[in-house]
Amino acid sequence: MASAQTSVPPPLNADNLLSDERWQLVQRIISSPPFQKGTRLRDLLQYVTEQTIRGHAHELTEQHIGNALFHKPSDYSPLEDSSVRVHARQLRLKLHEYFNEDGRNESLILEIPKGAYAPAFRTVTKPPTPPPVEVAPKVVPATVWPGRTMVPWAICAVLAILCVILGYRTATSGGLASTAVAAAAEPWPFSQLFDARHQTLIVVADSNYGMSRILASQSGSLDQYLRRDFLHSASASKDGPADSRLSEYISNSTLTSFADVADVVSLYKMAGPWQSQVSVRYPRDLRMRDLDHNNYIFIGSPASNPWVALLQDKLNFRESESVVGKSVKVFVNKNPLLGEQPEYEGLRWTGTQGEDYATISLLPNATHDGSVLALQGLQQEGTEAAGRFLADEENRRQLMSALGISAAQGASQNIWFEALIRSRTVSGAPNSTTLVAVRRIQ
Repeated sequence: MASAQTSVPPPLNADNLLSDERWQLVQRIISSPPFQKGTRLRDLLQYVTEQTIRGHAHELTEQHIGNALFHKPSDYSPLEDSSVRVHARQLRLKLHEYFNEDGRNESLILEIPKGAYAPAFRTVTKPPTPPPVEVAPKVVPATVWPGRTMVPWAICAVLAILCVILGYRTATSGGLASTAVAAAAEPWPFSQLFDARHQTLIVVADSNYGMSRILASQSGSLDQYLRRDFLHSASASKDGPADSRLSEYISNSTLTSFADVADVVSLYKMAGPWQSQVSVRYPRDLRMRDLDHNNYIFIGSPASNPWVALLQDKLNFRESESVVGKSVKVFVNKNPLLGEQPEYEGLRWTGTQGEDYATISLLPNATHDGSVLALQGLQQEGTEAAGRFLADEENRRQLMSALGISAAQGASQNIWFEALIRSRTVSGAPNSTTLVAVRRIQ
């Protein structure tokens, strides 16, 4: 049994940070595979470790980390915004994974106790390995017939060969079965979004961003959203204590729609054996660098998920709104084909009855080594309908037929496309969906 003792080295000066064994351990941790796809987790681990080494562990509160590392406003409420706690939980899991695999031989262990954010370090001293015990060879009496002693060994050899043959057949058939299960669980286009090589991040819409656009009658942009000044500038145009409280709530809380939750559940089911590779992110917690080398699914249009704006110049069907909050949103058809309309108008407000439209777009990611799926509805009903459409096997067959691709092509090639669908809604929920138009993206 390994013996453990708590190690609490004294705080170091800045010049000696790189030589501190605790900091060196953290550098090995963030260079390991479990941390290669989590930029925010690497930043969080380095920040809390550095603060601890410099003697500021007592300052590592949820509020402090949210302000200093997550760039939250100074008066944000941790009760309403749980992003720091969520990342801390993920960090604990990744640390556990590291010390169980790549770091299992580390003599210094790093832990972040539950309910705290300052890392704790402890050294582990392994007991010396006992010397091997020598076993005296068994002496066979000379009077025993030599052939009789060979019989058990011959039987063991035959059994060993049979075990190898059976093991090979079982492994081969098991591997084929596993491949078949994985293939069956990953129908196109999900085969381009869920796999063992990539982490797939589902980015839901920011409902507060959509509401703030309407209240301020401003279109907004991804640049403003990333600077975190849009919500504050939008609220500055309002007067009165009620408006102030509403603006504060919109700025600090994290809300998404029921349509997004429904789509996340459908997508998670379609991930099949790769569900462990899927995670959900709020758009305010995303950074531009996070878009490299991963698969992404954006839910919502640019009006509620500003990250979707990065894809607009590659698409034929683009969301348009004449006056924010005062006009009906439409999809503009840049290059109408025969039988298509120049514009497709959706519902005036979510929750009403009628027709809404959505687009389903699949494109390469920023580094061209993964895929990005966007489900954009003019209203929430359209967004939910887009997720329902893809989850239906018959609809996927119809989409492949419209794109002119076979199941074999979908399984062996990356197919980039966009599709426009129409949904009929009743009582705020999509009742049926129809494929209206498709485009292949080269």
